[in-house]
Amino acid sequence: MDMPSIIPVFPLPNTVLFPGVPLPLHIFEVRYREMIRDASAAHGIIGMSLLRGDWQRDYYGHLAVFETGCAGRLVNVEALPDEKFNVLLHGFREFTIRRHLFDKSYRQAEVAWRPAARGTIETASRTKLSRLLTRFLETAPDMSAHKLLRDASLSDDLLVNFFSYALPVAPLEKQSLLEAETLDARAQRLCDTLEFHLEERRSGGGVRGGSERCH
Repeated sequence: MDMPSIIPVFPLPNTVLFPGVPLPLHIFEVRYREMIRDASAAHGIIGMSLLRGDWQRDYYGHLAVFETGCAGRLVNVEALPDEKFNVLLHGFREFTIRRHLFDKSYRQAEVAWRPAARGTIETASRTKLSRLLTRFLETAPDMSAHKLLRDASLSDDLLVNFFSYALPVAPLEKQSLLEAETLDARAQRLCDTLEFHLEERRSGGGVRGGSERCH
């Protein structure tokens, strides 16, 4: 499939999407309803980017976003009676914004697509990552991610990307994971992040995440 050079960009303050990860969204703002209708009628691709800076001050303006994001495909669009939408995106590829476009009610961007980061990581890296994740998740024994972590058939890229998305750490930390240029580099950054928070927990600190916001 030819990848479009211009895609809609959906900025969120607390959500960083990764390849292979599903993301449900409730769309209620008028501009983003238009975005969903347009994307559904075209290539079905929406880019997710993390807001940066003081986005609350001018929420309806041309807010700054991080230049590296992840695109998702619309795999399900449910039109609601009040003209809002429930949608399901499936993350599939990272991109870098080359140019911002504001000729519609919602943001668009001309993007450069990153090479697909599928592949494997070294056995020692996977073993270390699994060990750190197991320790990190000890405080949430009922979390469904435990079952995923024990699945030996889980591919390396899904292991790294799912937990990069799902762990309750700050959005800026997740953005740093997304910006890693290879799967190996992302796995190493994820290990570093886990080690930092495990040490913080040991010394009496806590894990700080962020609350989600839908549009």
